[in-house]
Amino acid sequence: MLRRYLFAALALAATLHGTRSTACAQTAAPTASDSAGIRQAALDYIEGWYSGDAERMTRALHPELAKRIVRTDPQTGQSRLGQQSAMTLVEGTRRGGGRDTPPARQQKDVTILDLYQNAASARVVASDWIDYLHLAKWNGRWVIVNVLWEMKPGAAAR
Repeated sequence: MLRRYLFAALALAATLHGTRSTACAQTAAPTASDSAGIRQAALDYIEGWYSGDAERMTRALHPELAKRIVRTDPQTGQSRLGQQSAMTLVEGTRRGGGRDTPPARQQKDVTILDLYQNAASARVVASDWIDYLHLAKWNGRWVIVNVLWEMKPGAAAR
């Protein structure tokens, strides 16, 4: 009887292992082209902001982008969610964006955190804030869908 259970357990394990291997084999590995596209979208976003280039910012964003920050009221300790749309971000860029940031302070460090098929996460360290980006491969091109950001300590005083 024990032998029968052992055989059944081994057969089940082999089946599950084979299924997992097949599923992994069907997943396309990230390509150098994907990494370059993600990096380019992130750079279009941050460099577009610094240069006031609305076309470049538009190219980086999905039209339904949501950019959010959690702000805490120092009086009440209550959090609220600040939000910008793609249009708000593009218009802010068009009005001058980050052109008042001196070139020596224009930090634009991009790190790809994760990439799986048509979804990716990246981090942009800018002069006064850090952005966490969610990107999607949309119609064959990488675009930013969501941004969650946080100000660096002391940045508000600048």
